[in-house]
Amino acid sequence: MEFFLSLKPAHQPVLLQEVLELAPNPCPVIFDFTLGRAGHALALLRARPEAKLYGSDRDPEALSEAQQRLAPFQDRVELFLGTFTEALAQWKKQALQGSLVLADLGVSSPQIDRAERGFSFMQAGPLDMRMDPSRGQTALDLMRQTPEGDLARIFFQFGEEPFGRKIARRIKELIEDLQGTQDLAKLVAEAIPKKRWPKKIHPATKTFQALRIAVNEELKEIEALLDHLPNLLLPKGRAMLISFHSLEDRLVKQAFRRWVDPCTCSKEFPYCQCGAVPLARLLRKKPIVATQEETFSNPRARSAKLRIAVRL
Repeated sequence: MEFFLSLKPAHQPVLLQEVLELAPNPCPVIFDFTLGRAGHALALLRARPEAKLYGSDRDPEALSEAQQRLAPFQDRVELFLGTFTEALAQWKKQALQGSLVLADLGVSSPQIDRAERGFSFMQAGPLDMRMDPSRGQTALDLMRQTPEGDLARIFFQFGEEPFGRKIARRIKELIEDLQGTQDLAKLVAEAIPKKRWPKKIHPATKTFQALRIAVNEELKEIEALLDHLPNLLLPKGRAMLISFHSLEDRLVKQAFRRWVDPCTCSKEFPYCQCGAVPLARLLRKKPIVATQEETFSNPRARSAKLRIAVRL
């Protein structure tokens, strides 16, 4: 418990105790693809004194803070700024394999809390939403440049928003009047009939999620990580992925299923003829979720799901 309590409340990593307990021991090489403020990484380096950590994040601000927090372990740490795809290429170039691959998917609490990053409608901020503010199009750029039909599809696909078409139409009508996050949140709320507002979340939540995922190509990056992840793991190495919404979790669940049972033969065949060999086994059939105690102290953990696969 000391590792958890030693971190600042704003940086509480979700499911930390479960990650520490279920990470390989010993664990000579760790890959952390969502370094963030180094909550998981710091605890793992303390708990596994033999470990070398290869950490990456696409957010320059997060990586800079992580570097400061990990300074006491600088001889055991190598950091990289970039997306999953870019980090995978970097580690492949070095022909690295490890005992643990960790990814805490989605947006981080510090990103949401900073109004100037534009991830949240709870505070007035620019319509940005880029995890790396130094490159790529902002959410406002995306809404301006994307045709109405494609914008509606983004809301349907990435936000599972049933009123995506109506919201896209209103955005296109009022795009010149959108100055910031609260303007967009108001527009979305007005576009959805009040009797159809979700009961437990703000009516703009799904729209903001969809824009964030589209701006950062999050699902594409997760798919790239999952495609290459088995090659990063040594035998008996573990892939530990934490997801926060159904779109992320579905990708992880489907990938793990393919690793466990890669056979492509028809179910009518009495035995496998394709010769596909399982890549992994599941450590547990069901995802690990946060305890009541953790969700009370860290509400973000409420929707977290940890899935673990063990390389064969």
